[in-house]
Amino acid sequence: MKASFDVAANTYDQSFTNTKIGRLQRFLVYQLLSKHLHQIKDILEINCGTGEDAIWLAKQNFNVLATDISKKMIAIGKSKNQYHNLTFAQLDINLISEKKDIGTFDMVFSNFGGLNCLTNTELETFFNNITNNLNRRGKLALVIMSKNTIWEQFYFLLKRKFSKVFRRKKEVAIVNVGGENVLTYYYNPKDILNLAKTNFNFLESKPIGFFIPPSYLEPFFKNKIGLLNFLNHLENKIKNWSLLSKYADHYIIILEKK
Repeated sequence: MKASFDVAANTYDQSFTNTKIGRLQRFLVYQLLSKHLHQIKDILEINCGTGEDAIWLAKQNFNVLATDISKKMIAIGKSKNQYHNLTFAQLDINLISEKKDIGTFDMVFSNFGGLNCLTNTELETFFNNITNNLNRRGKLALVIMSKNTIWEQFYFLLKRKFSKVFRRKKEVAIVNVGGENVLTYYYNPKDILNLAKTNFNFLESKPIGFFIPPSYLEPFFKNKIGLLNFLNHLENKIKNWSLLSKYADHYIIILEKK
């Protein structure tokens, strides 16, 4: 089951990008990512979705090539694009190494779990091949869904859905994304380091969504803005606590090419 995400594209901005939770998590990513954008000029974004991050990066005057496996995601991104330094292209990340004309970049960026669609073997292959698309000391900035998300365990316990409490610890889970079932593989920071250590040095990892809840809880928090703002306040207090990365909804991990 290989998801195309074309079905999800139709509602992705409404169900995540433009939600309160989605905006809070994305702003946190930008805060943590910005520390690593010095001396960066050219960025390859993989799993770009509808282009929200690519547009933000283009506004900061980076040259961005934004790619996604979904033809419809790319079409939506193109419809938003008003920047000469931003290009959208449909591309499966498993085929990047076959694109000899794609060029090299100072950073490869992936946000909100795009790499969680790769098996362990595919992810290791990605880390081995992507070095060819990175300049000297090029960086990977990856936002990945972890195995030990406390929010999710707490939520499913309250809902008495006991079979789902530890679903992220399974080898593979089937997750509904915008009406499309997606095979999903969860990785803690240590898993990523083990897969990437041959070609990359670890710089840091930070939690994204330890207090801010997962996006599927948006309906519950929609009318509880005060509570959500309080959770966001707590999130900002612990955003530099690396040890919490594997317990958050997502985490950002920064790697540098050896």
